Amino acid sequence: MRVAFYAPMKSPNHPVPSGDRLMARLLIRTLELAGHEVEVASEFRAYASTPEAAAELEPAVHTELERLRLAWKSAPRPDLWFCYHPYYKSPDPFGPVLSAEFVIPYVTAEATYAAKRNASGWAASQTCVGAAIMQAAVNISFTERDQAGLAAAFPQARLARLKPFIDTTLFETISPEPDRRRLMTVAMMRAGDKMDSYAMLAKALRLIEDRPWTLAVIGDGPMRHEVQALFADLPGRVEWLGERNAVEIAELLGHGGLYVWPGCGEAYGLAYLEAQAAGLPIVAQETAGVPAVVEAGVTGLLTADGDVVAYAGAVAALLDDRQRRDAMGQAARRFVPGERSLPNAARVLNGILQDNLGMGATA
Repeated sequence: MRVAFYAPMKSPNHPVPSGDRLMARLLIRTLELAGHEVEVASEFRAYASTPEAAAELEPAVHTELERLRLAWKSAPRPDLWFCYHPYYKSPDPFGPVLSAEFVIPYVTAEATYAAKRNASGWAASQTCVGAAIMQAAVNISFTERDQAGLAAAFPQARLARLKPFIDTTLFETISPEPDRRRLMTVAMMRAGDKMDSYAMLAKALRLIEDRPWTLAVIGDGPMRHEVQALFADLPGRVEWLGERNAVEIAELLGHGGLYVWPGCGEAYGLAYLEAQAAGLPIVAQETAGVPAVVEAGVTGLLTADGDVVAYAGAVAALLDDRQRRDAMGQAARRFVPGERSLPNAARVLNGILQDNLGMGATA
């Protein structure tokens, strides 16, 4: 199929790295691996931080919609509109309209809906998201939590599940040489959930200062100075590695011993899969979408949400138990290539499309 791909929150071509941008790129590669031709339909960013900002976008939305409509009238139309991550702050203003007008299927991936947002000025945007979910030939969720949320809000919607995945190629070529006392973290430094995780991590590590650990932090962002200040009373224990490219991250992870990131509010966290692919056990919270990417008790430890003492204890437990840590690292390195690779995702995704669009097999 010719697939028109659209990510209203952040284009896969956006210059700023993030989990959203990475997953958009991974989905495109997965569709291509399944035999489809994919084109980014629009670079328009529909994200708005407030309802007022959303209203201000309306003229630009209409202009872009008309551009797409005219382009489709003068050139071969796509066979499918695939929208990644529509939600109340970044609904899809184009796909549902064009899909209806040109009679092509509409599909969403990682659509989310929270009824509580209706009372905070987002009712119009929520209506748009809800209508798109009901129109979709299928809504693909990455976590059980998201799928359950859609099922509760829209019992008649067509739903499917695709577990989070990564490109494992880089990790298959490295030969891990773990420093078992070296803790690793890969995360942007920005306000909100990321800052909350950094704050929790700093508190937890203070509780186990007696252990011989070091922490290597890969990442940068607008809150870099604030993040570094959180660890200022741990002199000599933290190495700030800054922003690194994918090859460098894979190599650096291969020299770590344990991946530590609480995961406050994480949708799921592709960095957890990358760390496991490099052979690192995970210590995170059993919260939000994290259980979708960590095999609790097998490839890592998940502690109760918000329990700093329990989190610190889990880190200490794996630092102290080399045999258990090594076993989890080996299980992690098998888990991701075996179950969460691009080829596996391509087979599952193509099966979902076959089942819901009535298409012939292409993978």
